[in-house]
Amino acid sequence: MIDYLQKGGLLMWPILICSIISIAVFAERLFYLHRASIHVGEFLKGLANLIRRRNFAEALHESAGTPGPVARVIHAAIIRHDLPRAELREIVQEAAQLEVPKLERFLGVLATLAYLAPLLGLLGTVAGMIESFGVIAANGGYATVTELSGGIYKSLLTTAAGLVVAAPTFVAYSYLSSRVNMMMHDMERAGIEIVHLLTESEPESGIISFQQPRERRSRDQ
Repeated sequence: MIDYLQKGGLLMWPILICSIISIAVFAERLFYLHRASIHVGEFLKGLANLIRRRNFAEALHESAGTPGPVARVIHAAIIRHDLPRAELREIVQEAAQLEVPKLERFLGVLATLAYLAPLLGLLGTVAGMIESFGVIAANGGYATVTELSGGIYKSLLTTAAGLVVAAPTFVAYSYLSSRVNMMMHDMERAGIEIVHLLTESEPESGIISFQQPRERRSRDQ
């Protein structure tokens, strides 16, 4: 590999740096999304039982102890469970919007590297061809295959290296983007269901309403 880097010229080093950054970003994002992923259905099912019993303290404890953006969106709604439905919807939307930049963090870096790597390879190709034609010009329009092979070999190496880095980087970007879209869908689903649970559930109370007898009410009137 070191031999290829040396023969490919200076532009092979920026391409190598692009590959290292791509691997680091992909590993970090993959680990983050793995930790942030939860089974939304089971989580909401457990919270629904607590909310129907009006046990908001335990529901807050469960949502706060669960990692990930979905749990944080639900937590923001449960804290303000006594608000009307319209205000709860706004709170859920605002909480979800705050989570989106965290999910999309560094994805732009991967997209940039996927476009940059082949351009660097193309630049290396142009540099190699310029070197080859420079040899021809220096020899008065004549050059042997051996003299031309150095520049052509360099141009092919940089082109191949750029494509080798760009293709996996673009695949990694597409995969992470799909994971982020799935998590945003989970946040939307969780927000809708938690608002429905908080606004539709009735408190289970044992309060007895004492009413005045009809005769007494009429006499008082």
